[in-house]
Amino acid sequence: MYNYKKPAKPWGDQMIKVSVLGATGYTGQELVRLLYQHAEVKIVGLGTQNYVGQSFANVYPHFRGIIDIVCRSVDDEYLFDEADVVFLALPHGLSVPYVVKAINNGKKVVDLGADFRLKNQEVYEHWYKKTAPPADILAQAIYGLPEINRTIINNAVLLSNPGCYPTTAILGLAPLLHNKLVDIKDIIIDSKSGISGAGRSLSLGSMFSEAGNNFKAYGFPHHRHTPEIEQEISAIAGQEIKVSFTPHLLPMIRGMLSTIYIRPSAGTQYKHVLEAYETMYKKEPFVRVMPTGEFPNTKWVLGTNFCDIGLSWDERAEKIIIVSAIDNLVKGASGQAVQNMNIMFGLEESTGLKHIAVYP
Repeated sequence: MYNYKKPAKPWGDQMIKVSVLGATGYTGQELVRLLYQHAEVKIVGLGTQNYVGQSFANVYPHFRGIIDIVCRSVDDEYLFDEADVVFLALPHGLSVPYVVKAINNGKKVVDLGADFRLKNQEVYEHWYKKTAPPADILAQAIYGLPEINRTIINNAVLLSNPGCYPTTAILGLAPLLHNKLVDIKDIIIDSKSGISGAGRSLSLGSMFSEAGNNFKAYGFPHHRHTPEIEQEISAIAGQEIKVSFTPHLLPMIRGMLSTIYIRPSAGTQYKHVLEAYETMYKKEPFVRVMPTGEFPNTKWVLGTNFCDIGLSWDERAEKIIIVSAIDNLVKGASGQAVQNMNIMFGLEESTGLKHIAVYP
């Protein structure tokens, strides 16, 4: 449960100085937007692979007159020397040397990529087809889902930010698994995401003429987020769990919704389910459990760090149905990264994240 007590700032009254590597991707620019509005943060540097020497506002004109920082190479020592915390928003497989450099310089790291999410090196290499991080560095990484791991995030030096699909799945399932209310042998996770989740790089599937007026499943049955989901929900349940996970691409820019089907265990009643969610999430600043009969819309969380969860009990099919929705670029990425930074630096957890959804 969320029980915040404001500690003294360990660094005094100074601003937290941050650098963002990979600032010119969709996740990176969303992170810059959130950090700029954070009262305790000063952005000291922005790193890029493709726009070195260009003003950030030239890459993203909606920042013109607001953030005109000139982008540096991701290898620029300035980005590490001047920051208290380095955010990495880089493609999978590229994080290790930057993590090593930051840690060796005494900096904290928040990695929004997948390189440190999986604790088993063989599992990582099987699913991502890349060399796993060294064991000694991997052992330092804390999986940064605050609602589950808040107490250990507090002292993290290397924070691995969760994936977007896993965030919806883990938060959706955690109360049931923690309270052993369900049969873990038959879990189906049906997820949909806006196209911004595919990133800013040009690809055929992301073109408007391909994705517009279209709806498709992809990446199954071996999507890379599957082992991440299984790793974390297995830890919550205290036993190994396998899931059936299918992601879909929606013809919209941002937003993510997962519908999860799971069978209740013998003796479980709907009142037990409701009590489990109320108990686990009643004090969480960014998880909203919907009233009975109401289910999340992606519009309700657009631009926010909220995860909205709705519940249903299908007695005829003997299934509990959970619907969870987030903004894939905020709670699914950059907002959660800022939430984790707040915890790591002893700030009130919602600092810089108290946004209301953009609607309609």
